[in-house]
Amino acid sequence: MPASLSLTLLSTMDAVSASQWDALVDPDQPFLRHAFLQALEASGSVCPATGWQPCHLTVWQGAQLVGAMPLYEKYHSYGEYVFDWGWADAFERAGGDYYPKALSAVPFTPVPGPRALVAQGIDPQAVYAALAQGWREHCQRQALSSWHLLFADTPEVEAWLKQCPELISREGVQFQWRDQGFGDFDGFLASLTSKRRKMIKRERRLVAEQGFELVRLSGEQITPDALKHFYRCYAITYQERGRPPYLTQDFFTRLYRDMPDALLLVQACLDGQPVAAALYFQGTQTLYGRYWGSEVLADCLHFEACYYQGIEFCLEQGLTLFDPGTQGEHKLLRGFAPQRVRSLHYLTHPGLADAVATFCREEGHQVAAYRDAAFAALPYK
Repeated sequence: MPASLSLTLLSTMDAVSASQWDALVDPDQPFLRHAFLQALEASGSVCPATGWQPCHLTVWQGAQLVGAMPLYEKYHSYGEYVFDWGWADAFERAGGDYYPKALSAVPFTPVPGPRALVAQGIDPQAVYAALAQGWREHCQRQALSSWHLLFADTPEVEAWLKQCPELISREGVQFQWRDQGFGDFDGFLASLTSKRRKMIKRERRLVAEQGFELVRLSGEQITPDALKHFYRCYAITYQERGRPPYLTQDFFTRLYRDMPDALLLVQACLDGQPVAAALYFQGTQTLYGRYWGSEVLADCLHFEACYYQGIEFCLEQGLTLFDPGTQGEHKLLRGFAPQRVRSLHYLTHPGLADAVATFCREEGHQVAAYRDAAFAALPYK
């Protein structure tokens, strides 16, 4: 690390000002904003009691923040969406302690993007070197088994592999929609094969025939009552699986207070009353579909609220990319293309590192083949 730079670990986002942190953040990435990360902590969604201990890495040049990266000590692998339960089980059966581990990610948010934040005019490699020193020393000092970097974008993955060649890369796939000059929703439909165009029209018609009206509320159009209703719907999706929600209602209340410009709420109403809701986040070029829930069972309502409303909004607002959330081959049939995503992993135990590296190489071949097959199955003409 250059002598002009210093490294500090922060136990809370409150230890750095929003203006300093946000000066490093790409405006297309609402999940890296100070308000989002701070709301996770202040609401109790992310804290030691829930298995997340914040210890964010920050790089300083005098009094100026020139680099940063979210960092957490984790005591489980929930809320990550890059699954390492098998690694943990194998290591613990061999007598090791996999937890706690270190994690650089946005909690509960499998959205690709930068994870290392670097100020303009600063040598990125110098910041990466400082951050690498930070997570290495923290792993050693706290006797952590590993460090994991999740959903970093391609330029950052390549920069990290150059900085730390021993990192293990793991392949993944997500589905995203991109505007290809469609103009409007009819233009999007016209680009599809007849079979898929008819399918989408039929699904949208079925939602209307069931009596649903879809309403979009942006920013300050969202009322406190609408937000409370959304949270009730969101909680239902977890209750149906027999577990409490990851995120508290206070978390969403704080987002509504501190970053309403990033919020888009889609409500599905029956007889003028909302019965289902989807909450999106908006960047400068990208729409992010995140949370959904419903008080009713209805055919195709999820597709309408979470996919078609999002595509339509992007086309109306000039947004070029729609990330609807993780998982789901059903997205492929609706025009969402497979995208390569990667995570990086550093494991302190040589035997575990060798085993994981072998696993990731073999898995990577299968993932690449799946991604190619998915591309071939896209419904565009």
